[in-house]
This record gives sequence, C-alpha cells and structure tokens, in this order.
Amino acid sequence: MLSTTEDATGWGGAGTHVGMLRATLSDVIAHFEGKTAAMLQRYGPGPRIHYHAGLIDDLPHPSWSATLLRQQLVAAQERSLSRAAELWDASSRLCGDVLDVGCGLGGGAIFWAQQFGARVAAVTCVPSHVDLVAGFAAQAGVASRVQPLLCNASEMPGENCFDSAVAVDSSCYLPRKRWFRRLALLLRPGGHVFIIDCFLVRPEYEGPFNQYWHTRIGTMDEYLIAARESGFRLVSVDDVSHRIVHFWTTTIALIQTESRDRELGAVEPVEVARIQASLRAHAFVREGLANNGLRYCLMSFSKSG
Repeated sequence: MLSTTEDATGWGGAGTHVGMLRATLSDVIAHFEGKTAAMLQRYGPGPRIHYHAGLIDDLPHPSWSATLLRQQLVAAQERSLSRAAELWDASSRLCGDVLDVGCGLGGGAIFWAQQFGARVAAVTCVPSHVDLVAGFAAQAGVASRVQPLLCNASEMPGENCFDSAVAVDSSCYLPRKRWFRRLALLLRPGGHVFIIDCFLVRPEYEGPFNQYWHTRIGTMDEYLIAARESGFRLVSVDDVSHRIVHFWTTTIALIQTESRDRELGAVEPVEVARIQASLRAHAFVREGLANNGLRYCLMSFSKSG
C-alpha cells in the first residue's frame, strides 16, 4: 500500500490537475468508505452490487418512484457488463484466472465468477470492502471463486498469475504507465486487459471531474501510449457514450426524488449542500458525455504472446 503522504493514485511527482488539490491514498479511501452506505442503499441489496455507470437508452418517466429508479440503475449496470461480456468474448477470455482491479463491492467479480466460472482476485484499497466482498461472494455461492484482496493495484506482486485483468470505472484512479507495466508482469502471454471507463476529450472537463470524483481522468491517447510501451496492442474500442447519458439523467432523477420524499425540516444544511453538489456533478458528467467533452468506452488490449 502507498503511504498516506503519497499521491493517491501513485503518480509520484506529477503536478496537480486543474482545479484539484493533490489527493492522498487516505483521501480516496475515506471517499469510498464514506460512499459505502449510499452504495449499499442505492445499488443493493446484492449479492451483485456495482458502483459504475450503466447502459440506459431512454429517459426516466417522471412518475417513477425512487425504488423503480434504483431498479433501473441496477439493470443498467448489469446491462453494461453483459455488453462487455459479449464484446470481449468472456466465455473464452474471462473464464480463467481474472484480476478485478478496483472491485468496489464485488459486483463485477461475482458476475464473472457466476456467469463464466472465472477465478477472480478482487482487488480493493478500501479496508471495509474486503469483508463485504467476501460476504456477497458467499451469498452468491461463489466464495471459492472470488478472493478479495486489500492491495494497491499498481504494486500488486506476482508474475504470470492471470489470464486477464478487468477494470470497470477504476482505471482512472491508477497511474496508467505504472499500471500497464505491472499488468505486463501479472498477465500470462496472450493475456487481455479489459477497461470500461470515462475518458477526457476537452480539457475544461478535467478539473471539475477530478475534484468531485477524487480521481485523475485520462485521455484515450494516454491509455494507448501506456499500453503500447508495455507490450500491449489495442484489440477493440466500443464507444457507448450515447448510451450512458441517460444513466446520469436517471441518477439525477433519483437524487431529486429522494430529496422530495424526505421531510424538508429533517434535512441539515450540510446535507442540502451535499445533495446540490451531487446534482451539479452528475449534470456535469451528463453534459460532457452529450457534447463530446467526455467519452465512455469499453477498451480491450492483448499482451504479446
């Protein structure tokens, strides 16, 4: 693990991005520890709980309840993984030893284990998530196939351990060059790297995105260069930005519906400020995806044999 005085994503001496103070690992851990209860409430009850964007093609109906909106979001997240499985030929490439990088609460790891029989090392830097992932894997009947690990993904030890690595909305937290160099050692010859994430197109989206999500969004070119320098070749890119826009429309609708459902007098000023910040951030990402300031893509790379 990195020390709490190091840059959160292991970027070393790299300068801070516009509008973002340098985060530490402890900042990122605190961010996700603080999100855990909301993740469980919004995307639960599990056992497959995801914390990433999903595919939604239609606007939410104004009459939908908070419960129905949550169900739509969960279905969208599952739809995203199903799309990835189809595109990446998961039945032959995600059925062996899989490294799930930044596994969240383990939804993806359990998905690959249940659907394709994969043996998954589910890596997280959030201490409380380790037991949660183990519990959900047991609940799903795949405890023997999902091993949660508390680890910095860019420094994970081992060589020739995995057939593939998957990072869903987590590679933006990693130093791309260092991470791909580590993957080059961790993956067996012919192994694959599969990424789903948001990518920067226009620079004005960088600072606000990084500041709210405690991350470092990268461009597509940055990933391509990092992968190539570590001996990986690009296999495919699937741009699903247009199908992600209404995921954010739906999260906005959910935040607004949840706020209306609460007693106004019970909402503390700090909570009101948090809700307003969330609405602004979600609307900002939706805008970026709609006007080509951001892209949301599924990417795959293969390691030289």
